[in-house]
Amino acid sequence: MLVSWLTTPSWSWDSYVKDACSVTRYQDLCVDSLSSFSKTAKTNPSKWARAGVSVTIGETKNTTRYLVDLKNKNSMKGRNRAAVFDCVDVFQDALDNLHKSLDVLRKLSAETFDTEMEDITTWISSALTDEDTCLNGFEGQNGKEFKVLEGKVTKASYITSNALALVTKLSSAGP
Repeated sequence: MLVSWLTTPSWSWDSYVKDACSVTRYQDLCVDSLSSFSKTAKTNPSKWARAGVSVTIGETKNTTRYLVDLKNKNSMKGRNRAAVFDCVDVFQDALDNLHKSLDVLRKLSAETFDTEMEDITTWISSALTDEDTCLNGFEGQNGKEFKVLEGKVTKASYITSNALALVTKLSSAGP
């Protein structure tokens, strides 16, 4: 059995993540961020959904840390400073929603599956909306510092969008 596993071509593991990510909008990012889960998640939609939300939490935490550092650095002034404060708030709210989602995903019940999936979908959608609204206060900005911020926020929202697609796939697959 071990020999069989060791001689399995690596493309078979890659095909799991590519199949899972086929439902996402940002497929290359999905494959890059979730490929390490291929051997454990295989074709299990529940494991892919958990992996997607876990990776999203990590990315959202990193972005939140960056925003908090930017806020504390005090380099942005006026409207941009207020926008950074708003971003910190919405990203912390997004993190709360993502953590709730992962907690429920870890203990899904066949009896309450539909309700749980509705809650998870709502929470992840809310997290995505929070992340998307972060940039609203910076309209018209194009400096280097803003471009870095924009890149981090955009990546977090893309990964969240992918997690939402994986959760939707799980919801349609059923318990």
